[in-house]
Amino acid sequence: MISFSLLTRTAVGLAFILYPLLVYLGLRSFEPRLISFMLVVLIGIRFVSGGKTEKTLIYWAVAASLSVGFTLLTGSRYGLLFYPVLINITFLCLFLASLLNPPSIIEKLARLKDPDIPHSAIPYTRKVTIVWCYFFFINGAIAFITVYLNEYWWLLYNGLISYLLIALLVTGEMLFRRKIIERRHD
Repeated sequence: MISFSLLTRTAVGLAFILYPLLVYLGLRSFEPRLISFMLVVLIGIRFVSGGKTEKTLIYWAVAASLSVGFTLLTGSRYGLLFYPVLINITFLCLFLASLLNPPSIIEKLARLKDPDIPHSAIPYTRKVTIVWCYFFFINGAIAFITVYLNEYWWLLYNGLISYLLIALLVTGEMLFRRKIIERRHD
């Protein structure tokens, strides 16, 4: 049986994945402050619903709180629209920090699947982490530009294109990694 806590965390996570669509639709009917207040409630629900609180979740909450806080203070929609930019900055900082203080995030993720990855794979995981750093920088820059375009373009990029690019990068890296592993075993 699925616990209420897991269900709640999943629902809140889904709401933040759908964030661009929800903000786009919300701004058509509600004041930015009301949308921000609803987001504060969601952030609060996520933290009181239990479960493991990882550092990444705390960084996400800080980025979300900055976005929401700006909108609550000013009433401006820009705080809501800057959320994807802040998330990209957050992930860029996390990935960069992991390069400066190994193991890299990609190495940590690889070890979740295979705790005994060979030492020879570590340079590869660092390179993939660097690729993600470039991705977050470029993605964040484009997200920044879309804040100043009309909301349709903001939604299209941040709610669809960005997610497709992430999926493409993840899939491409997995296929590439599989080929590298096959070559090493031959």
